[in-house]
Amino acid sequence: MGKILKHIKPYWKSVIAIMLLLIIQAYCDLSLPTYTSDIIDVGIQNKGIEHVVPETITEEDFDKASTFMTKQETETWQSIYTKDGELYVLHVTEEEELDALDEELLMPLVLNFQASHITENGSAGNAMAGQSREQLETMIATIGTDTLKSMGVAYAAECHEAAGIDLDEQQMDYLWATGGKMFMMAVLMLAAAVAISYVASKVGAGIGRGLREQVFHKVMSFSNAEMDQFSTASLITRSTNDVQQIQMVSTMMLRMLLYSPILAIGGIYKVWETGADMGYIIALAVVVLMGFVFLLVSIAMPKFKIMQTLVDNVNLVSREILTGLSVIRAFGREKKEEERFDAANEELKKTQLFTNRVMTFMMPGMTMIMNGLVVLITWVSAQRIDDGTLQVGMMTAFITYSMLIVMSFLMMTMMSIMVPRASVAAERIDEVLNTENTIKEIDQPQTIKEHKGVLEFKHVSFRYPDAEENVLHDLNFVAEPGKVTAIIGSTGAGKSTLVNLIPRFFDVTEGEILLDGVNIKALTLHELREAIGFVPQKGVLFSGTIASNLRFGNADASDEEIRKAAEVAQAMEFIEAKDEQFNSHIAQGGTNVSGGQKQRLAIARAIAKNPQIFVFDDSFSALDMKTDAKVRKALAKHVEHATEIVVAQRISTILHADQILVLDDGEIVGKGTHEELMRDCEVYQQIALSQLSEKELAAAGKGEVKDHE
Repeated sequence: MGKILKHIKPYWKSVIAIMLLLIIQAYCDLSLPTYTSDIIDVGIQNKGIEHVVPETITEEDFDKASTFMTKQETETWQSIYTKDGELYVLHVTEEEELDALDEELLMPLVLNFQASHITENGSAGNAMAGQSREQLETMIATIGTDTLKSMGVAYAAECHEAAGIDLDEQQMDYLWATGGKMFMMAVLMLAAAVAISYVASKVGAGIGRGLREQVFHKVMSFSNAEMDQFSTASLITRSTNDVQQIQMVSTMMLRMLLYSPILAIGGIYKVWETGADMGYIIALAVVVLMGFVFLLVSIAMPKFKIMQTLVDNVNLVSREILTGLSVIRAFGREKKEEERFDAANEELKKTQLFTNRVMTFMMPGMTMIMNGLVVLITWVSAQRIDDGTLQVGMMTAFITYSMLIVMSFLMMTMMSIMVPRASVAAERIDEVLNTENTIKEIDQPQTIKEHKGVLEFKHVSFRYPDAEENVLHDLNFVAEPGKVTAIIGSTGAGKSTLVNLIPRFFDVTEGEILLDGVNIKALTLHELREAIGFVPQKGVLFSGTIASNLRFGNADASDEEIRKAAEVAQAMEFIEAKDEQFNSHIAQGGTNVSGGQKQRLAIARAIAKNPQIFVFDDSFSALDMKTDAKVRKALAKHVEHATEIVVAQRISTILHADQILVLDDGEIVGKGTHEELMRDCEVYQQIALSQLSEKELAAAGKGEVKDHE
């Protein structure tokens, strides 16, 4: 819960606004049952008369009314009326005063009402008149307070009718007035609900946007070491599905979880205000309902917690299959991969089915408990209505309040199901956001005054995180501008690891790498990487156009510059063959161009950046021998003042390099030109003889071999 609340905290102003709107909505919601009760009890049963004290009364009825009154009651009675011709008009209008008058004058007015109806039988009337007030009060009090008030209202109705008031019109006026108040309350409640939904949705959307932005920026700052901690599929799930869970729950928390206690407290107060003395029924219903829901939650919750991991697994398997579809088809593994996907999908399906089946019991169970509550309230209320201590309208209001109270507790319980799943999602997002970057920039970075492109490795060693041994051991060499430094070695020798240290995809474990005499750790990542044109082993293109991809490293590159870069990379041949040439569409991942074309565009992208250092991580392996030779020949002319670092598998690619580094098990076992290494380095000799004949090598040594053109 705390992890979710911290994301809501920045929107505290909106939360306060929602709270105020929820109070307004709850007030309206809790007022409607009272109006319903008034319509039934006052508007229908009592003909729209709210008080036992008549508003207008004839002179005769006014004098008779004091028959059973005490001296104090008589004084009160005479003080509240003003004579208007032959009628007496009530001049008290305040509701509190009228309620006090009802309580004080109810008994004598009811006694008068009873006496007036019994006088039809003269002997009975004389007998009643002869009895003391105490005896009459004892006899009438047994009929119940609500029935007693109904008799008082009936007396007021007779007085109104005798005074010439149209009771039907009076009743309709009351019904229209009360109905109008209900309508206004409903409209106000609707407006508050719409405003709450809008603000809550806006807050939820803002939280989702902020989390996606934070996760994206965090992942963008990850080095290769951090990327290895999370799978791509997991990062995608965390930035989409997990964020969506938090966004949805945040919105519902603001809409439902805040509303539930307000509604519950208000409902309990209203129930207490009714004086129906049936609160124990609501308490029993809440206990039964909470116990039922928590039973279901305790069964389903363990499955909810592992569901996100299973979604990750399905995402991972799907991504692997779709990415490697051509390989799967080439090896005839379709059936096996379908089975692997089915296994992951089936596991997720079983978990979801289990939780859904458990939760299907919730609605029928709640419906049964709610209906049982209505039956129990009606049964208890029927006895009290029969005893005259409760009215029908009040019973209706009590049932409605009971439903509101139970529903508020139910909403809180339902949120208790959703919050844990969102909490799991929040924890997964926090894992990403709280991951410490291994590649850090210093507080006061240095700046290179004059960029030349001199790169120096001084006693560099490197070990992967959690690895037991170093991958690279005590590397020492200098790559200079205008010269080609080639790196060759067997598979797993550490070639790609070495070049990944230059742009700080990883940081060295020991030693230091200097760029123009400055430790690259002392530079900002932006300045360091601006100086490097990196071409990875696997060409990566982005959706857009050929031009947008070539301008990826240099947004300000002119049309002439990107054309020149394409010419150097030998890409113009296939670019000019397209209808839109540089404006031709590139699909996501460059799937609509061949591997060689993709690689040439990747090389052209680095050239268009015009950096001081070029790093080619086995970038020519996807090119045929002829194109490889053309690209290197054009590069030699175009980037003659830049530092070139070339990782290669083919000897023919690096024959004329100014400096060749031979890596074996992470160590430099040979350093020099081709001729020097053929004379002094056994590892290099073995690699060379495995690719070229002795005759070709001899010719290469004399400069007679021209890259297999």
